[in-house]
Amino acid sequence: MFPTVEVFDVSLPLSERLAIWPGDPKLSRTLASSIARGDIANVSHLDLGAHTGTHVDAPFHFVDSMSGIDQLPLDALIGPCLVVEANPPGTELRPQDLPETEHRRILFKTRNSARWASSPSEFDRDFVGVGLELAVRLVQRQVLLVGVDYLSVEPFDAPRPHPVHVTLLEARIVVVEGLDLSRVEPGEYELFCLPLKLVGSDGAPARTVLVRRSTP
Repeated sequence: MFPTVEVFDVSLPLSERLAIWPGDPKLSRTLASSIARGDIANVSHLDLGAHTGTHVDAPFHFVDSMSGIDQLPLDALIGPCLVVEANPPGTELRPQDLPETEHRRILFKTRNSARWASSPSEFDRDFVGVGLELAVRLVQRQVLLVGVDYLSVEPFDAPRPHPVHVTLLEARIVVVEGLDLSRVEPGEYELFCLPLKLVGSDGAPARTVLVRRSTP
């Protein structure tokens, strides 16, 4: 019998009302040409930051001497992954929130994901992110990719120079931010995460899906 295939789109819908990181460019879409105005086709003009919605951070985002988004290895962005559900008492995910696993792509589902159900336009500073101790543990585990369900991998009040970002990106761990895991159960999936190939960019939006296969 053929396996059953379920596909989960865990990308945030991009629109003008989507919450963005404070100070980042707001997304706008206008029609550069319009059939209604007599043009031959509709062509959109987009204005947005590289870290809008579901996106991938490149090492260059926080380490000036490192590579841009177009240099990320595709084999880190595609492959088996584990969705881990964790709800720490504060705003930091801890080493104990990471189970013993051989998976090298880890996505953290927290109470953040419930926020996306209402399509909020206001940024929430009390989101859950990865704590520094967990970031160090992820490096020690030689993780290829870590994904989180809000707009930053580390909590809002993290001190400069943002040690969680620096720790992960210096180790060339791919960071995926802004996932919507509200309709996804914890467990094993195949991850397909493809950021736009923007040469030299510090990041890029990414359409991201999870695939689960099961035998009837």
